Amino acid sequence: MDIQQVYQQIKNSGGVSTDTRTIRPGMVFFAFKGDNFDANAFVQQALDEGASLVITQNENFREHPDCFYTTDSLRTLQDVAALHRKTLKSIIIGITGTNGKTTTKELIREALSSVGSVQATQGNLNNHIGVPLTLLSINDETDFAIVEMGANHPGEIDLLCNIARPDYGVITNIGRAHLEGFGSFEGVIKTKTELYRFIAANGRKVFVNENDEMLMQLSKEQPRILYGMESLNAEVVSDENPQLRCIWNWHGTTYYTETNLTGNYNLPNVLAAIGIALHFGGKPEDISRKLSEYKPSNMRSQWVDTGRNQLILDAYNANPSSMAVALKNFAALKTDNKLPILGDMLELGSYSNEEHRKVLEILKDLNFTTAVLIGPSFSKFSSEFPSYQFFPDTAEAKTALTKSDISGCAVLLKGSRGIGVDSLKDIF
Repeated sequence: MDIQQVYQQIKNSGGVSTDTRTIRPGMVFFAFKGDNFDANAFVQQALDEGASLVITQNENFREHPDCFYTTDSLRTLQDVAALHRKTLKSIIIGITGTNGKTTTKELIREALSSVGSVQATQGNLNNHIGVPLTLLSINDETDFAIVEMGANHPGEIDLLCNIARPDYGVITNIGRAHLEGFGSFEGVIKTKTELYRFIAANGRKVFVNENDEMLMQLSKEQPRILYGMESLNAEVVSDENPQLRCIWNWHGTTYYTETNLTGNYNLPNVLAAIGIALHFGGKPEDISRKLSEYKPSNMRSQWVDTGRNQLILDAYNANPSSMAVALKNFAALKTDNKLPILGDMLELGSYSNEEHRKVLEILKDLNFTTAVLIGPSFSKFSSEFPSYQFFPDTAEAKTALTKSDISGCAVLLKGSRGIGVDSLKDIF
């Protein structure tokens, strides 16, 4: 059996699995080996569960009729996905960026659904495993596919581009995140713009936010389609309501879009979806309706009214740039009783102390008299900011906050996923 035969068997199968707990009869199972796990130890279990084919590095199954032996299961998945990509007639849109890429992906999906059939990355399956799995889920009936691409080290976006081969690309923004893996902010810029360079080398176009000076400069030498405040004559209707509401204009007609997204910082994400859908022939009224219907999930800019308090749940991830815009937006809310609860920002490496101190200075500059900071990185500065509460972890924070009996308050919950700030939502 060769790679082409593996691909044909996948096309005729009941889908692909990388977890024995999700295998259904007829599926193809890829056994991966990671730093802390080795699925190659579960090949027989996968077969017993009904897998029609197992791709494995386990030499004990080298001659098994229902197994394909390889020295690198991940590379095999990527090669198969690349083969599938060559057969697709769908328009592939690659999306990356420091902040907002998952939200923007979902907004683009909603907006383009008014034009045709759309597939998009599920959740945040945006890495070297998730992108191939996304591609393999695209079928002949798909008109558009939005492929999210994440990275935490140089060269990763380039790898994903060579698998997905996007026709168009969009970078939401570039900020200070994953500095430990990238080495510096310059490393972040170089890696994120690997998408631009791939598109330029393959004669396609990128969608660029005309209000982002950095992206405008980085894309100035290549074919591009602009979107933004000027192109759509867009503006925020009011910042008194936590949900973003905006008006925009197309060919002399003004449209009103009331979203379920929290924060004016989501406006560029909304305008990206509008601009892209309009480019592909979407009707403005349909686009606006679709965007108004979209409801965020997975702790991304979620507004939750608990009856006792109003929560802004934005705890899926955090980095210096997203933390700054979230705090500035939170400070602008027209309510007197506000409590920011922030968790450490991870993967900052040698920049960690500097960036956590900056966040505390932002809190002070925005006149927050009370705040809760969680994690060892923030806690290093507890003596310098005595008016704020510091806790080493969410468990201690939860105990203290439960005793406080907080009510009638707007609460911002934001931090890196690994800190688990979202676990505090139930006490409000």
